[in-house]
Amino acid sequence: MSLNRIFGSSLGKKYVMAVTGCVLFLFVIFHMLGNLQIFLGPETLNRYGNFLQSNPEIIWPARAGLLLMVALHIMSAIQLSVENKAARPVPYAQYEMVAASYASRTMLMSGVIIFIFIVYHLLHFTVQIPAVNFTAQDFKTLHDAKERHDVYRMMVIGYSNIWVSGFYILGMGLLCLHLSHGVSSMFQSLGWKSQQYSKCLDGFAKAVAVIIFAGNCSIPLAVLFGLIQ
Repeated sequence: MSLNRIFGSSLGKKYVMAVTGCVLFLFVIFHMLGNLQIFLGPETLNRYGNFLQSNPEIIWPARAGLLLMVALHIMSAIQLSVENKAARPVPYAQYEMVAASYASRTMLMSGVIIFIFIVYHLLHFTVQIPAVNFTAQDFKTLHDAKERHDVYRMMVIGYSNIWVSGFYILGMGLLCLHLSHGVSSMFQSLGWKSQQYSKCLDGFAKAVAVIIFAGNCSIPLAVLFGLIQ
């Protein structure tokens, strides 16, 4: 199937959204598991960070691929939204929100805010621009006793600012709201969601969203409450 046929039809765009969403969903899970190593101490987290940074042939193609997935996901979402509005130029006289959940009605809006959050996250911990961390410290200068980049100390300092941590928790809330509907829609677009398993898959999507929210938010909260120092 050609790219023109894929991006030229609503079904093709939904399939692109589903595939890219699946890749990004798996990345969110693995990224969370990597970050949760902070609870195992500086040695474990810094060793993990050093492994990633010392293998550019792995990390840079992965980053490029993820950025491509994000771009395709957003582009397909915007195109589908425009098509849906064009197909229904006149709103219903009585707009009833019976079948649609809050998460499904705010997918595009939450997606835009999540994109802003991702950009900030990259500038904060990946590009490490001092102006965005609000701590007056250059994260690039942090090294542990083995001269590795001190990812542990960077995260502790980064999350010690209550406004930064608050923004991360807000971002995670929107991301997980997005996932609670998006994961379920992904199964449907890929043809994996039958009526028999519909409720189970919807429940799975919500449960995973809660787990991801709890896992990722536990880090800034642990720093703010002094559980990680």
